[in-house]
Amino acid sequence: MSSKASSLASTAAMATFVLVWGSGAIFTRWGLDHSSAFALLILRYGLAFGVLLLIGVRRRNWWPEPGTRVQVAAAGLMLIAGYSVFYFQAMVHGVTPGMLATLLGVQPILTLLMTERRFPLSRLLGLLLALTGLALVVYQSLAQSELSSLGLGFAFASLLCMTFGAMMQKRVKQAPAEVLPLQYLVTLVAYLFFMPFQPFHFELSLDFLIPLVWLGLVTSVGAQLLLYRLIRSGNLVNVTSLLYLVPVVTVMLDYLILGNAMPMPAILGMAGIIAGLILVFKRPAARSA
Repeated sequence: MSSKASSLASTAAMATFVLVWGSGAIFTRWGLDHSSAFALLILRYGLAFGVLLLIGVRRRNWWPEPGTRVQVAAAGLMLIAGYSVFYFQAMVHGVTPGMLATLLGVQPILTLLMTERRFPLSRLLGLLLALTGLALVVYQSLAQSELSSLGLGFAFASLLCMTFGAMMQKRVKQAPAEVLPLQYLVTLVAYLFFMPFQPFHFELSLDFLIPLVWLGLVTSVGAQLLLYRLIRSGNLVNVTSLLYLVPVVTVMLDYLILGNAMPMPAILGMAGIIAGLILVFKRPAARSA
């Protein structure tokens, strides 16, 4: 594959991931109107696990290589189970999705500082600009936040799980389809441990089944495989920076599908995010001899 074709394929993969991942909030909100949070989580990842298992059996390769399974399971516990459990608990304890999105937006900056010893100042400025844009996009939700120490503790725990989980996943050199089944299995086991202490109910209706299928198949199988492929082959800071675009997609879909108007701060924030990511992805000019 030529360099130009490879670049186009990578751009298409990134755009697809952002679009699908951004739609997840709309379908999550739809699903939560007809189920409890843990019911949606357990059934979502149970469906994804079953589909990945079938794909793996057909490929005759559905399990990580011996000697790597503990590493793969640990990455899954951090990046999938720990992140999502702490994310939901933060919201339960008063942290709004907007505040949570802003706190999690610190992740690419942490990743940059922890993984790259030398980087252009423009790269850090781009991340800070994108973070500022993110805050503007979720401004209304931020203004409604009622902060609690416990909620913030869960939010920071989610941030740490996401940051270190992505770094652990970067060290996994196997194909995504070979590691995700085990990671979803340990995620389900973790969820089942919390199940006796959480409400579990859902409506057997299309209003629940449609978001469940979307989240279980399109997001947790298609988008998650795409994310792992991007993490495996690309720069970790660049890949995690794409998450800044997720609220942009969510706000646009909220406007196009649900008819909720976009306030001016959100429009300005989108421009800030795009400008910041241009700085992040910009390659430094080659030095002349």
